[in-house]
Amino acid sequence: MTGLDLRTYDAVLLDMDGTLVDTERQWVLAIHDLVAELGGIPVDDRRIVGGSVATIVAVLGESLGHRRPVPELVLLLEAAVARRIEQSGIELRPGARRLLELLSAYGVPTALVTSSGRGDTERVLDVLGRGHFAVTVTADDVVRHKPDPLPYLTAARLLGVDPGRCVAVEDSLAGLAAAEAAGCTTVAVPCLQPIPAAPGRHVLASLDALFLTA
Repeated sequence: MTGLDLRTYDAVLLDMDGTLVDTERQWVLAIHDLVAELGGIPVDDRRIVGGSVATIVAVLGESLGHRRPVPELVLLLEAAVARRIEQSGIELRPGARRLLELLSAYGVPTALVTSSGRGDTERVLDVLGRGHFAVTVTADDVVRHKPDPLPYLTAARLLGVDPGRCVAVEDSLAGLAAAEAAGCTTVAVPCLQPIPAAPGRHVLASLDALFLTA
């Protein structure tokens, strides 16, 4: 129990990969697959966890000595991630289903705010259930991505709420930086990165520890 009653906020803004679904590690594995396949220099996970396609492709390009054009790397990355997810399936993180059902039951406006593209997001929404989200903001919907606050500011604007009256739930440092810069109260549920405590940030072992206080 966090002592955080989500019903007292105007909206809850949820990250996707690594927060609601256990796909963050599939992205990381896919990137390592691609680097090995193309003969690149191994990349540091800290540079790719929580990143957008654009930032990940920049790291890939550097790893490969900029021998491949960016559009080709985007297509290769998307294909590698799709293969990994097809092999493993999309698994929800512990507590994700219960949290979404409680938010819906209590009528708390909820947005999905992700660095994944629209295509990847739609596949995950098939599993999560579109009805749980009033708004979805993907990498294709904004010109700047996490850790920039624009994705969270966009979600709040579309919901018609003040970002300062929102709770954002994230698993990565880049996502937390974006939400906190937007003015949101944040909940961190670490997946592949350790998350330190910070003012206005609640760090939980899992989503099971987050629920609406009766």
